[in-house]
Order: sequence, then C-alpha cells, then structure tokens
Amino acid sequence: MLTLFHPASGQARVLGVTSSPNTVLHGWLKSELTTILAALPLRWDEVSAAANRAEWTHWQAGLTVRVTLPAELPRLRLLLVLDNLAGHHSVEGVLWCFAHGIMPLYTPLSGSWLNMAESFQRIIKRRALEGHHPQSVEEIIAWVEATVAGWNAAPTAFAWGGKRAARRARSRARRHALGGSGAVTRRPIRYRSTPKNKWPAPCQTTH
Repeated sequence: MLTLFHPASGQARVLGVTSSPNTVLHGWLKSELTTILAALPLRWDEVSAAANRAEWTHWQAGLTVRVTLPAELPRLRLLLVLDNLAGHHSVEGVLWCFAHGIMPLYTPLSGSWLNMAESFQRIIKRRALEGHHPQSVEEIIAWVEATVAGWNAAPTAFAWGGKRAARRARSRARRHALGGSGAVTRRPIRYRSTPKNKWPAPCQTTH
C-alpha cells in the first residue's frame, strides 16, 4: 500500500500495488505530490537567496546525515518525511523534490515508530482485513482502498504527545507496579513493618 499521510488533517492518499519498484513508486509519488502542491498557496513574498537557503537548511539541523542541497533552490513549500528505503534516496527522485520546493527528510534506521504513515497503515490493515478471508490480491487491494476512502470521509488527525499520550500517562499514574513483575494494582500495597519496640525480648537461659 503506497501511502502519503498528512498528520495535521488525517487525510491519506494510497495506492494498492502488487509490487513497488522505483518506476511505480516514483511515478505515483510525483503525480500525488504535484496534485498536493497545486492545492497549496503560492509564496509570493520576496526573500534573499541567503534567507531562502537558511529556511531549507533549518530542517537539517541536528541531522548526522544531511542531503546535499543544490546551489539554486525554489521557495520551500512542503516537507516530505520518508523512511530509509533505497528507492527514497534515488538521486533523480531527490532532485525532483528539490526542484518542486519539497524537502525530503528521513526517519533514522530502526526508527519506523517515528513514521506516522506506518501507524496509519496498521490501522487500515486491521479495519480492512481482520476477520475476513480474501481470495485474491485484487480483493485485498479493493478492500484496503475502500477502507481508506471511508477513513478520509471522517479522518483523525495525528499529533505527537496528544490526548492519547496524556491518557496513557494518567493511566500509568493510577496503577502501581508489583515488585519485579509485569502485574499492576489500582491501589498501592502497604507493606507492614513492626516497630523496634514491639520485638519480643531475647530469651536467656543458664545451665
């Protein structure tokens, strides 16, 4: 499922495929990104070349691996977060993004949990397929795309540290770990202690 996901609105664009070589992936990305850019407002305000480049390089701050920016850059219009698949690093694809005002940013290796599109895909997969028994790839694709159409009719926006994170924090605060195990209790267990003056006096004997 090729996926473009916009966290702030929850809207998604998907395409079910049987395989995704670069010819398929890049063609679909360019088509969808061109449509997205056409719907964005143009940036007519004048800025110097230095200020424009600074706006691009701002998004590379703190990265250990930085994509080399071309000498001339258009106004920045879109941030595109990608994982580290080899096809996402192709020179032709990256240069196309730069030419159209798109800044590609890559999640770190072993950091798929940072990619909200993968979280979205897991939700769609469960909704479309759990409890069903598709008989063909075409049926799977049709169900997935229909599920995404239903999602887009009433999308859910995603946010880092949003209400769900706050609910999880409150839930943890209401539960008390039971020493060394994975179990919890909803109220703290009070451990009994015997005051020192309550211990019985030692018994002495003589022979």
